[in-house]
Amino acid sequence: MTRRNWPDYARQLAPGLMIAILVAISAQFVAEHYGAPAMLMALLFGIALNFLGDEESAAPGIAFGSRGLLRIGVALLGARISAALLADLGLATLLMLTVSTALTIFFGIALGRLLKLGPRFSVLTAGAVAICGVSAAMAIAAVQPVSERSERNLMFTVMGVTLLSTIAMILYPAIATGLGLSEHQAGIFLGGTIHDVAQVVGAGFSISPETGETATLVKLIRVGMLAPVVLILSIAYRNKRDQGDSASIPILPGFVVGFAALAALSSLGLITEWLRDVLGHLSRWALLIAIAGVGLRTRLDEVLQVGARPIALLVGETLFLGVFIIAACKLLGL
Repeated sequence: MTRRNWPDYARQLAPGLMIAILVAISAQFVAEHYGAPAMLMALLFGIALNFLGDEESAAPGIAFGSRGLLRIGVALLGARISAALLADLGLATLLMLTVSTALTIFFGIALGRLLKLGPRFSVLTAGAVAICGVSAAMAIAAVQPVSERSERNLMFTVMGVTLLSTIAMILYPAIATGLGLSEHQAGIFLGGTIHDVAQVVGAGFSISPETGETATLVKLIRVGMLAPVVLILSIAYRNKRDQGDSASIPILPGFVVGFAALAALSSLGLITEWLRDVLGHLSRWALLIAIAGVGLRTRLDEVLQVGARPIALLVGETLFLGVFIIAACKLLGL
Protein backbone atom coordinates (compact mmCIF):
# COMPACT_ATOMS: atom_id res chain seq x y z
CA MET A 1 0.00 0.00 0.00
CA THR A 2 1.41 3.43 -0.97
CA ARG A 3 1.91 6.23 1.49
CA ARG A 4 -0.98 8.29 0.12
CA ASN A 5 -3.39 5.44 0.84
CA TRP A 6 -2.57 5.17 4.57
CA PRO A 7 -5.17 7.76 5.69
CA ASP A 8 -7.89 5.92 3.77
CA TYR A 9 -6.70 2.61 5.18
CA ALA A 10 -6.79 4.00 8.72
CA ARG A 11 -10.35 5.27 8.20
CA GLN A 12 -11.32 1.84 6.89
CA LEU A 13 -9.94 0.12 10.00
CA ALA A 14 -11.22 2.63 12.55
CA PRO A 15 -14.83 1.42 13.13
CA GLY A 16 -14.03 -2.25 13.70
CA LEU A 17 -10.82 -1.55 15.60
CA MET A 18 -12.63 0.84 17.96
CA ILE A 19 -15.21 -1.86 18.69
CA ALA A 20 -12.45 -4.35 19.55
CA ILE A 21 -10.72 -1.76 21.75
CA LEU A 22 -13.96 -1.00 23.63
CA VAL A 23 -14.53 -4.72 24.20
CA ALA A 24 -10.98 -5.04 25.54
CA ILE A 25 -11.41 -2.05 27.87
CA SER A 26 -14.67 -3.51 29.19
CA ALA A 27 -12.97 -6.86 29.79
CA GLN A 28 -10.11 -5.18 31.65
CA PHE A 29 -12.58 -3.24 33.81
CA VAL A 30 -14.37 -6.46 34.82
CA ALA A 31 -11.02 -8.17 35.46
CA GLU A 32 -9.78 -5.39 37.73
CA HIS A 33 -13.01 -4.97 39.71
CA TYR A 34 -14.31 -8.54 39.89
CA GLY A 35 -11.21 -10.70 39.56
CA ALA A 36 -12.25 -12.45 36.34
CA PRO A 37 -9.55 -13.36 33.76
CA ALA A 38 -9.30 -10.45 31.32
CA MET A 39 -8.60 -12.67 28.30
CA LEU A 40 -11.65 -14.81 28.98
CA MET A 41 -13.85 -11.75 29.48
CA ALA A 42 -12.63 -10.21 26.20
CA LEU A 43 -13.41 -13.46 24.45
CA LEU A 44 -16.90 -13.81 25.90
CA PHE A 45 -17.79 -10.15 25.37
CA GLY A 46 -16.60 -10.42 21.79
CA ILE A 47 -18.72 -13.52 21.19
CA ALA A 48 -21.77 -11.73 22.62
CA LEU A 49 -21.25 -8.93 20.09
CA ASN A 50 -20.22 -11.10 17.17
CA PHE A 51 -23.07 -9.77 15.03
CA LEU A 52 -20.98 -6.61 14.67
CA GLY A 53 -18.36 -8.66 12.86
CA ASP A 54 -20.81 -9.11 9.99
CA GLU A 55 -21.10 -5.36 9.47
CA GLU A 56 -19.27 -4.36 6.30
CA SER A 57 -17.86 -1.19 7.87
CA ALA A 58 -16.55 -3.01 10.95
CA ALA A 59 -15.14 -6.19 9.38
CA PRO A 60 -11.72 -4.81 8.20
CA GLY A 61 -10.84 -3.28 11.58
CA ILE A 62 -11.93 -6.36 13.52
CA ALA A 63 -9.88 -8.55 11.18
CA PHE A 64 -6.84 -6.31 11.70
CA GLY A 65 -7.33 -6.42 15.46
CA SER A 66 -7.50 -10.21 15.53
CA ARG A 67 -4.46 -10.71 13.29
CA GLY A 68 -2.25 -7.63 13.03
CA LEU A 69 -2.35 -6.70 16.72
CA LEU A 70 -1.83 -10.35 17.59
CA ARG A 71 1.55 -10.35 15.87
CA ILE A 72 2.51 -7.04 17.46
CA GLY A 73 1.56 -8.30 20.92
CA VAL A 74 3.55 -11.51 20.57
CA ALA A 75 6.59 -9.65 19.25
CA LEU A 76 6.54 -7.24 22.21
CA LEU A 77 6.64 -10.19 24.62
CA GLY A 78 10.31 -10.56 23.70
CA ALA A 79 11.19 -7.50 25.78
CA ARG A 80 10.52 -9.52 28.94
CA ILE A 81 13.08 -12.20 28.07
CA SER A 82 16.81 -11.92 28.79
CA ALA A 83 19.89 -14.07 29.26
CA ALA A 84 19.86 -13.13 32.95
CA LEU A 85 16.56 -14.97 33.39
CA LEU A 86 18.10 -18.12 31.97
CA ALA A 87 21.13 -17.87 34.23
CA ASP A 88 19.04 -17.37 37.36
CA LEU A 89 17.17 -20.64 36.92
CA GLY A 90 20.11 -22.92 36.24
CA LEU A 91 20.85 -25.42 33.49
CA ALA A 92 18.90 -28.35 34.98
CA THR A 93 15.66 -26.39 35.24
CA LEU A 94 16.08 -24.95 31.74
CA LEU A 95 16.61 -28.42 30.28
CA MET A 96 13.60 -29.73 32.17
CA LEU A 97 11.38 -26.93 30.82
CA THR A 98 12.64 -27.51 27.29
CA VAL A 99 11.97 -31.24 27.52
CA SER A 100 8.53 -30.67 29.06
CA THR A 101 7.59 -28.37 26.18
CA ALA A 102 8.68 -30.84 23.51
CA LEU A 103 7.14 -33.87 25.21
CA THR A 104 3.82 -32.13 25.81
CA ILE A 105 3.56 -31.22 22.13
CA PHE A 106 4.45 -34.76 21.03
CA PHE A 107 2.02 -36.19 23.59
CA GLY A 108 -0.72 -33.90 22.28
CA ILE A 109 -0.10 -35.06 18.70
CA ALA A 110 -0.18 -38.72 19.77
CA LEU A 111 -3.30 -38.28 21.89
CA GLY A 112 -4.98 -36.32 19.11
CA ARG A 113 -4.29 -39.15 16.68
CA LEU A 114 -5.73 -41.63 19.18
CA LEU A 115 -8.84 -39.47 19.49
CA LYS A 116 -8.98 -39.12 15.68
CA LEU A 117 -8.48 -35.38 15.72
CA GLY A 118 -6.54 -33.41 13.12
CA PRO A 119 -2.80 -32.84 13.62
CA ARG A 120 -3.08 -29.07 13.27
CA PHE A 121 -5.65 -28.90 16.04
CA SER A 122 -3.54 -31.19 18.25
CA VAL A 123 -0.46 -29.01 17.71
CA LEU A 124 -2.48 -25.88 18.45
CA THR A 125 -3.83 -27.15 21.78
CA ALA A 126 -0.58 -28.84 22.82
CA GLY A 127 1.48 -25.75 22.02
CA ALA A 128 -0.91 -23.57 24.02
CA VAL A 129 -0.67 -25.91 27.03
CA ALA A 130 3.08 -26.43 26.77
CA ILE A 131 4.21 -22.83 26.27
CA CYS A 132 2.09 -19.92 27.42
CA GLY A 133 -1.62 -20.41 26.87
CA VAL A 134 -3.50 -17.79 24.86
CA SER A 135 -0.38 -16.06 23.46
CA ALA A 136 1.02 -19.37 22.20
CA ALA A 137 -2.31 -20.46 20.73
CA MET A 138 -2.66 -17.24 18.77
CA ALA A 139 0.97 -17.27 17.60
CA ILE A 140 0.75 -20.89 16.44
CA ALA A 141 -2.56 -20.24 14.69
CA ALA A 142 -0.89 -17.37 12.84
CA VAL A 143 1.57 -19.72 11.09
CA GLN A 144 -0.82 -22.61 10.48
CA PRO A 145 -2.46 -22.94 7.05
CA VAL A 146 -5.89 -21.33 7.13
CA SER A 147 -8.95 -23.58 6.85
CA GLU A 148 -12.66 -23.21 7.46
CA ARG A 149 -12.14 -24.56 10.99
CA SER A 150 -9.21 -22.32 11.92
CA GLU A 151 -11.23 -19.67 13.78
CA ARG A 152 -13.34 -22.25 15.60
CA ASN A 153 -10.30 -24.26 16.69
CA LEU A 154 -8.50 -21.17 17.92
CA MET A 155 -11.56 -19.98 19.82
CA PHE A 156 -12.01 -23.35 21.53
CA THR A 157 -8.33 -23.49 22.46
CA VAL A 158 -8.33 -19.97 23.91
CA MET A 159 -11.45 -20.66 25.96
CA GLY A 160 -10.17 -24.04 27.08
CA VAL A 161 -6.70 -23.04 28.24
CA THR A 162 -8.06 -19.94 29.98
CA LEU A 163 -10.62 -21.93 31.94
CA LEU A 164 -8.17 -24.72 32.79
CA SER A 165 -5.53 -22.20 33.85
CA THR A 166 -8.02 -20.45 36.13
CA ILE A 167 -8.89 -23.79 37.74
CA ALA A 168 -5.17 -24.53 38.09
CA MET A 169 -4.58 -21.19 39.83
CA ILE A 170 -7.04 -22.28 42.50
CA LEU A 171 -6.13 -25.96 42.84
CA TYR A 172 -2.40 -26.17 42.12
CA PRO A 173 -1.14 -24.32 45.23
CA ALA A 174 -3.04 -26.83 47.39
CA ILE A 175 -1.65 -29.71 45.32
CA ALA A 176 1.90 -28.38 45.69
CA THR A 177 1.50 -28.09 49.46
CA GLY A 178 -0.14 -31.51 49.72
CA LEU A 179 2.68 -33.19 47.81
CA GLY A 180 5.26 -31.65 50.11
CA LEU A 181 7.02 -29.62 47.42
CA SER A 182 9.53 -27.08 48.69
CA GLU A 183 8.84 -23.40 48.05
CA HIS A 184 11.32 -23.46 45.14
CA GLN A 185 9.81 -26.65 43.68
CA ALA A 186 6.31 -25.26 44.07
CA GLY A 187 7.39 -22.19 42.08
CA ILE A 188 8.72 -24.38 39.28
CA PHE A 189 5.51 -26.41 39.29
CA LEU A 190 3.20 -23.39 39.20
CA GLY A 191 5.25 -21.44 36.66
CA GLY A 192 5.75 -24.52 34.50
CA THR A 193 2.07 -25.44 34.26
CA ILE A 194 -0.18 -22.35 34.65
CA HIS A 195 -0.51 -20.27 31.49
CA ASP A 196 -1.33 -16.62 32.23
CA VAL A 197 1.30 -14.52 34.02
CA ALA A 198 -1.27 -12.93 36.34
CA GLN A 199 -2.57 -16.36 37.35
CA VAL A 200 0.97 -17.61 37.93
CA VAL A 201 1.73 -14.62 40.15
CA GLY A 202 -1.51 -15.06 42.08
CA ALA A 203 -0.93 -18.77 42.66
CA GLY A 204 2.75 -18.40 43.50
CA PHE A 205 2.52 -15.56 46.00
CA SER A 206 -0.40 -17.29 47.70
CA ILE A 207 2.21 -19.76 48.99
CA SER A 208 5.18 -17.48 49.67
CA PRO A 209 7.25 -14.64 48.16
CA GLU A 210 9.99 -17.10 47.09
CA THR A 211 7.45 -19.33 45.37
CA GLY A 212 5.90 -16.35 43.61
CA GLU A 213 9.23 -15.05 42.35
CA THR A 214 10.34 -18.49 41.14
CA ALA A 215 6.98 -19.15 39.48
CA THR A 216 7.09 -15.83 37.63
CA LEU A 217 10.64 -16.47 36.43
CA VAL A 218 9.78 -19.96 35.18
CA LYS A 219 6.70 -18.60 33.42
CA LEU A 220 8.78 -16.01 31.55
CA ILE A 221 11.19 -18.73 30.43
CA ARG A 222 8.22 -20.62 29.00
CA VAL A 223 7.24 -17.47 27.13
CA GLY A 224 10.77 -17.39 25.71
CA MET A 225 10.21 -20.81 24.13
CA LEU A 226 7.47 -19.38 21.96
CA ALA A 227 9.81 -18.04 19.27
CA PRO A 228 11.76 -21.26 18.51
CA VAL A 229 8.62 -23.42 18.59
CA VAL A 230 6.72 -21.11 16.23
CA LEU A 231 9.73 -20.94 13.91
CA ILE A 232 9.99 -24.75 13.77
CA LEU A 233 6.26 -25.06 13.10
CA SER A 234 6.41 -22.39 10.40
CA ILE A 235 9.13 -24.31 8.57
CA ALA A 236 7.32 -27.63 9.05
CA TYR A 237 4.03 -26.34 7.62
CA ARG A 238 5.80 -24.66 4.74
CA ASN A 239 7.62 -27.87 3.81
CA LYS A 240 4.39 -29.86 3.47
CA ARG A 241 4.02 -29.83 -0.28
CA ASP A 242 0.57 -31.41 -0.20
CA GLN A 243 -0.89 -28.20 1.19
CA GLY A 244 -1.66 -25.74 -1.56
CA ASP A 245 -1.50 -22.74 0.74
CA SER A 246 1.90 -23.58 2.21
CA ALA A 247 3.58 -20.96 0.05
CA SER A 248 1.73 -18.26 2.00
CA ILE A 249 3.46 -19.28 5.23
CA PRO A 250 6.68 -17.29 5.73
CA ILE A 251 9.84 -19.18 6.64
CA LEU A 252 10.59 -16.64 9.36
CA PRO A 253 7.44 -14.79 10.52
CA GLY A 254 8.00 -11.11 11.18
CA PHE A 255 6.60 -11.26 14.70
CA VAL A 256 9.09 -14.02 15.58
CA VAL A 257 11.93 -11.82 14.30
CA GLY A 258 10.59 -8.97 16.44
CA PHE A 259 10.34 -11.23 19.48
CA ALA A 260 13.93 -12.45 19.05
CA ALA A 261 15.26 -8.93 18.41
CA LEU A 262 13.68 -7.52 21.56
CA ALA A 263 14.91 -10.51 23.59
CA ALA A 264 18.44 -9.88 22.29
CA LEU A 265 18.25 -6.17 23.15
CA SER A 266 16.96 -7.05 26.60
CA SER A 267 19.81 -9.51 27.12
CA LEU A 268 22.32 -6.83 26.15
CA GLY A 269 20.86 -4.47 28.74
CA LEU A 270 19.64 -2.01 26.11
CA ILE A 271 16.05 -2.09 27.35
CA THR A 272 15.56 -0.26 30.64
CA GLU A 273 13.21 -1.55 33.31
CA TRP A 274 10.84 1.34 32.61
CA LEU A 275 10.76 0.59 28.88
CA ARG A 276 10.34 -3.13 29.59
CA ASP A 277 7.26 -2.36 31.69
CA VAL A 278 5.84 -0.09 28.97
CA LEU A 279 6.38 -2.71 26.26
CA GLY A 280 4.88 -5.35 28.54
CA HIS A 281 1.70 -3.29 29.00
CA LEU A 282 1.52 -2.60 25.26
CA SER A 283 1.89 -6.31 24.56
CA ARG A 284 -0.85 -7.22 26.98
CA TRP A 285 -3.26 -4.66 25.53
CA ALA A 286 -2.46 -5.70 21.96
CA LEU A 287 -3.20 -9.34 22.82
CA LEU A 288 -6.35 -8.36 24.72
CA ILE A 289 -7.67 -6.39 21.73
CA ALA A 290 -6.68 -9.24 19.43
CA ILE A 291 -8.61 -11.82 21.44
CA ALA A 292 -11.59 -9.45 21.50
CA GLY A 293 -11.34 -9.33 17.72
CA VAL A 294 -11.27 -13.11 17.53
CA GLY A 295 -14.42 -13.25 19.66
CA LEU A 296 -16.15 -10.70 17.45
CA ARG A 297 -15.50 -12.93 14.44
CA THR A 298 -16.68 -16.19 16.00
CA ARG A 299 -20.09 -17.76 16.56
CA LEU A 300 -20.52 -19.57 19.87
CA ASP A 301 -22.66 -22.30 18.33
CA GLU A 302 -19.76 -23.19 16.02
CA VAL A 303 -17.36 -23.43 18.97
CA LEU A 304 -19.72 -25.71 20.87
CA GLN A 305 -19.77 -28.11 17.94
CA VAL A 306 -16.26 -29.37 18.72
CA GLY A 307 -17.62 -32.13 20.96
CA ALA A 308 -16.11 -34.19 23.78
CA ARG A 309 -12.93 -35.40 22.09
CA PRO A 310 -11.25 -31.97 21.85
CA ILE A 311 -12.10 -31.36 25.51
CA ALA A 312 -10.50 -34.71 26.40
CA LEU A 313 -7.43 -33.74 24.36
CA LEU A 314 -6.97 -30.41 26.12
CA VAL A 315 -7.51 -31.89 29.58
CA GLY A 316 -5.17 -34.78 28.80
CA GLU A 317 -2.39 -32.43 27.67
CA THR A 318 -2.82 -30.31 30.80
CA LEU A 319 -2.65 -33.34 33.09
CA PHE A 320 0.40 -34.70 31.26
CA LEU A 321 2.30 -31.43 31.70
CA GLY A 322 1.36 -31.19 35.39
CA VAL A 323 2.40 -34.76 36.17
CA PHE A 324 5.66 -34.38 34.24
CA ILE A 325 6.67 -31.19 36.07
CA ILE A 326 5.89 -32.68 39.48
CA ALA A 327 7.82 -35.87 38.67
CA ALA A 328 10.80 -33.87 37.42
CA CYS A 329 10.87 -31.73 40.57
CA LYS A 330 10.79 -34.83 42.77
CA LEU A 331 13.16 -37.07 40.82
CA LEU A 332 15.73 -34.40 39.87
CA GLY A 333 15.58 -32.58 43.20
CA LEU A 334 15.18 -29.20 41.50
